[in-house]
Amino acid sequence: MISKIVIGKTFYGACKYVCADQKRAVVLEAEEVRDYDYKLMAKDFELQQAMRPSLSKAVLHGIISFYPGEKMEDKIMAQIAKEYLQEMKITDTQFVIVKHIDKNHQHLHLIANLVNNNGETIKDNWIGLRGKKVAQKLTLKYGLKEAVSKNLSLINLEALHEKEANKYVIYQAILESLPGCRNLDDLKERLMKKKIETLYKYKGQTNELQGISFKIGNFKYKGSEIDRKFSVLNLQKEILKQRMSQQYKCSQDINLPQSLSQNKSIEKYKEFKNQRTLLDELLTPEKQTSNIHGDFNPHKLKKKKSKRLHL
Repeated sequence: MISKIVIGKTFYGACKYVCADQKRAVVLEAEEVRDYDYKLMAKDFELQQAMRPSLSKAVLHGIISFYPGEKMEDKIMAQIAKEYLQEMKITDTQFVIVKHIDKNHQHLHLIANLVNNNGETIKDNWIGLRGKKVAQKLTLKYGLKEAVSKNLSLINLEALHEKEANKYVIYQAILESLPGCRNLDDLKERLMKKKIETLYKYKGQTNELQGISFKIGNFKYKGSEIDRKFSVLNLQKEILKQRMSQQYKCSQDINLPQSLSQNKSIEKYKEFKNQRTLLDELLTPEKQTSNIHGDFNPHKLKKKKSKRLHL
């Protein structure tokens, strides 16, 4: 189970995307909004938003995606979605929970009003990070499969704002470019071919690298903002790990012929030893026979025999 949150300006656009296509959209639950027409739903949200006109971005659009192959009843999915909102402290406000069935995995869209029923603003500080933590908590609670990395197939990039969508573009580009890089400059060159600029941040006036950012178009993101494993320290660790692995593989390839040569020498020695042993066994009877014939003297027997006859 993974979570994605987008904060927007217009309820009409969000409601239309989520609910307009009734072939893919199934409304599981709605609170204080009309769920049978996306236009009326948007008007209900906007009416409450008008209680706090100074808040321009009052639209919370959350996406909860379940692991491909995970199946559960609508009732359970709605329960998970409501707990998700409660854990995020998105309470006492309008919301709608919609299931989409246009993908090979189950996923939900949540639209909530950041102006609550009393006209007060619901804070959205660090809401993306909070959403991920809540998703992890609910994943464990309901025994769901945990998503260990971003899966772009679970995210509809077209539904996201350009700034949010670009994060996933950069994420995918780094994943594809990182293998085989000898250093950060290698990664920088590869990303440049994908029209992504890499920017380094140094400590003071020194050459000590302190941070890394990635720029695409007019948008710039810190490495850790794309993903924690893309901070400058973690990228350096991954590149070093790759280099050590490659060096070990090369050393194994170099030592292999030598090992084979040693093995062949040992086999030849064993073969020679076996042949020598067999040769010794074949020669031994000949030596023994020679000794017997050397000790045998027929003249001595004749002398004894002759003496007996004389007597």
